[in-house]
Amino acid sequence: MSAPVTIDCQYLGPQFAAAFLLVENGRAAFVENNTAHAHGHLMAALEKSGVPPEAVDYVIITHVHLDHASGSAQLMAACPNATLLAHPRAAPHVIDPSKLVASARKVYGDAEFARLYGDVGPVPEHRVRIMQDNEELTWGSRRLKFLHTRGHANHHFCVLDSGSQGIFTGDAFGLRYPVLQSHGLFTFPSTSPTDFDPAEARAAVRRIAESGARSAYLTHFGQVTELQEAAQQLLMHLDVSDKILQDAVVSDVTDEGLDGWCMAQLREHFTRTLDARGMPMTPQTAEILKLDIDLNGQGIAHTARKRRHPKV
Repeated sequence: MSAPVTIDCQYLGPQFAAAFLLVENGRAAFVENNTAHAHGHLMAALEKSGVPPEAVDYVIITHVHLDHASGSAQLMAACPNATLLAHPRAAPHVIDPSKLVASARKVYGDAEFARLYGDVGPVPEHRVRIMQDNEELTWGSRRLKFLHTRGHANHHFCVLDSGSQGIFTGDAFGLRYPVLQSHGLFTFPSTSPTDFDPAEARAAVRRIAESGARSAYLTHFGQVTELQEAAQQLLMHLDVSDKILQDAVVSDVTDEGLDGWCMAQLREHFTRTLDARGMPMTPQTAEILKLDIDLNGQGIAHTARKRRHPKV
């Protein structure tokens, strides 16, 4: 059986966000689809594989964050016989993405939203299949097993593929940018808004590391074979993020100031971690990490505010 094809979606630049193509006996399945702007890259990979769009059986999304799934409607339209596989909490937002779109437009504005994501349309309900935790799907000689993995998002699953002995991890097993691997494996978690939960995130990392997979396929970005080393790094970062969260809850920083405070704590942590690896935080490295540090800080701050003001 062929190994998964990593497709560079060119989202925000090269080797930042991937989709994956599985080919099995003249049939195909996509894992992730990025945005409408990535559609050409996905279809080019499919054409290169020799599989026609009519022979795509599945479009699988690990969760509905827009950099993973906002191209769903366009890809499904191009692949008329495909079924989209989604987490139970993700499926409603694929069928009706209006709330996700409205929320993102409020954050980015219409022009920036269009630049980042393009058109985000609905997928017909009859073409969407919900996959439960531990549910298995036989596809040709492959078995695909779906593992619900909270912590990054409540609507997240990973996909264990018997054919490649790999697991597609979305954002549950962290981020690994090829440009930052010059001093060995360097991976870190995504604690972005709005569902960051340190305990669940650690449980997800352990579940993936203990899944029996030989490789992890990260949406950001590519194949990782050192699963145990990656897990150790991710758990360390999550422990630090949890400590920042706990400190934020009891600090005298205002709710409005928590985002900036958490970002600053994370920047200090990343600077120390990189220095210990012999990788000083150069302006170039800082620019590469800025988006994730900012988003991760916002995610920690969001959870801190929820803990400060629990709903009765």
